[in-house]
Amino acid sequence: MRSEAITSAQNPKIKDLLALQEKSKERRRKGLFVVEGRRELLHCMEAGYEPYTIFFCPELLEEKDLKEIESAVSATGSRNQCGWVEIPRQLYDKVAYRGGTEGVIAEMHCKEMTLETLSLKENPLVVVLESVEKPGNLGAVLRSADASGADAVIVCDPLTDMYNPNLIRSSIGAIFTVPVATASSEEAISWLKSQGIRIYTAQLQDSEWYYDTDMTGGTAIVMGTEATGLTDVWRKAADAHIKIPMLGRLDSLNVSVSAAILMFEAVRQRNTDTQKAL
Repeated sequence: MRSEAITSAQNPKIKDLLALQEKSKERRRKGLFVVEGRRELLHCMEAGYEPYTIFFCPELLEEKDLKEIESAVSATGSRNQCGWVEIPRQLYDKVAYRGGTEGVIAEMHCKEMTLETLSLKENPLVVVLESVEKPGNLGAVLRSADASGADAVIVCDPLTDMYNPNLIRSSIGAIFTVPVATASSEEAISWLKSQGIRIYTAQLQDSEWYYDTDMTGGTAIVMGTEATGLTDVWRKAADAHIKIPMLGRLDSLNVSVSAAILMFEAVRQRNTDTQKAL
């Protein structure tokens, strides 16, 4: 692996790296995004993303970890196309989005996130989020989707950049371990119905308890924003409306918490061992 050494924050490659971190329009224009941290980078490459440039700090990144990353780069077929840049600790601290990321930051090529890229097993569990705005909420839902073994997450009419560093950070790499697609609500509804997947919308009005709903077949759990809930197009398309009991004085849980409750109810219903444990 050949690398170049950069020590100045004024270097054009460092400026480009910072622009990709800060500006979604730069990510769209260049077709690149930034991944920070050894674990997240490895998950990213395992998901088929190809590296463009890898910045590493030998003072922070252990030799064995660097070799593991080199091996993962080779597995993507990008050995000759990927640039390697060595930077000192002082400069790494300036470009790092957060602390404790083990001394590696990479610029990665974006991939299409369309419904056509999803490959589902029989009786899949799909999570649908409509117009979720906060990257942290979306990241938290992706973590729960990974933990529950969900087959896909569909983000409808997204209000956040899917390669936002805050989303990648809050998902701790689950954005790469869970198949994700973006679409309009109308496209998602048509696709789910064509796949024979039942649509369950989480809403308080005209609903049945979530634990009384059969989630053992193909299931799509659909969540809206905390402020306005789901739009009418989803309410009308639903096969059932489901709700979570609210025993306190407030009428809403965080969308990521609600999604986790519903995903793990599907797990409980589908897994005999889990049922016994619960």
